[in-house]
Amino acid sequence: MKYFKKITGKKCYLSPMNMNDFDQYTEWLNDLNTTKYLSLSSVNITLEAEKKALENLSRGHNYAIIDCETDKLIGNVGLMDMDGTNRSAEIGIFIGNKDFLSKGYGTEAINLLLDYSFNVLNFKNIMLKVFSYNKRAVNCYQKCGFKIIGKRRKAHFYAGEYHDIIYMDILSNEFENSQIKE
Repeated sequence: MKYFKKITGKKCYLSPMNMNDFDQYTEWLNDLNTTKYLSLSSVNITLEAEKKALENLSRGHNYAIIDCETDKLIGNVGLMDMDGTNRSAEIGIFIGNKDFLSKGYGTEAINLLLDYSFNVLNFKNIMLKVFSYNKRAVNCYQKCGFKIIGKRRKAHFYAGEYHDIIYMDILSNEFENSQIKE
């Protein structure tokens, strides 16, 4: 696949989404071990549906996460619910390629997009939601500077139990990992 280095880090870079990756995303998004951390665990994703989803995602600030050494697709990261008036947005990420889990790629991808969001797009507040059982993600977000701002109790059902949804955010003046300013 062909990728373009929009925002580059040490381990990975963020590229505009490649529409030809719909088959890879379809495979990942039908894997319960991947989707249990997303809101998609109860949804069947078809090739056609994922192709349309990628077309819609590619119109905004959603990026493929690509390994710098191998140019392999790792997952994606993006901004949703962007509000230009209030300079706020929500961030989301998922790592589909299990070979890259727990190796710092998610942390770097989040930091790259935060840097771009605060120092190029001029956002002031970026928030996210994470399920309470996704401890690895909570640790990643805290490492990036996100703070817990609240939770919605027992609002997500998975694996026979109700779980909290944790809300976290970060302000532009709290972000300390800028590579764009260097």
